[in-house]
Amino acid sequence: MEIKRISDEVFYAGGEIIEFGARELDFLKAQTARNPRKRARLCTHIDAADRLHEMIIVNVRDTYVRPHKNTNKPKSFQVLEGRMDVVVFDDHGTVISVTHLGSYDSGRPYYFRLHETRYHTLRTTSDIVLFQETTIGPFRQGDTVFAPWAPEDGQVAACAEFLKNMDAAVARLNR
Repeated sequence: MEIKRISDEVFYAGGEIIEFGARELDFLKAQTARNPRKRARLCTHIDAADRLHEMIIVNVRDTYVRPHKNTNKPKSFQVLEGRMDVVVFDDHGTVISVTHLGSYDSGRPYYFRLHETRYHTLRTTSDIVLFQETTIGPFRQGDTVFAPWAPEDGQVAACAEFLKNMDAAVARLNR
């Protein structure tokens, strides 16, 4: 299998048969360590126009994923290694649910599907998380709506403060 670089954090797997094993995981982990946003993904679909998008993603603890929603696109996550929370918000930024995901052997749910368009984010709660994300294509930049109440990527202090406040809201929700 060949791997084609699209950006610092996006790669496409090439070939008629796609396999993902230790070599590919080591590659993604190395890319994540080099990437300023501390994440990397290997797209296993052919290209952005494909009707089904499947991605293997690595995030590390404190990776900031700006809350967003995807217009008219269901999405699912399956954790393969590590732990992460899927945090869902209302349109005003209030945390309305959290699902604590983990690998199969963690005892937590390891699969999550979001049927409706809702603001959501992913919060890595282990040193590293490896997961598969699946959604429908084609990918169009305008189909992703970023939450206006959440800081943009790159605003380091604002993102850290957002995560701190979100963690507190999640803790209150879990009481």
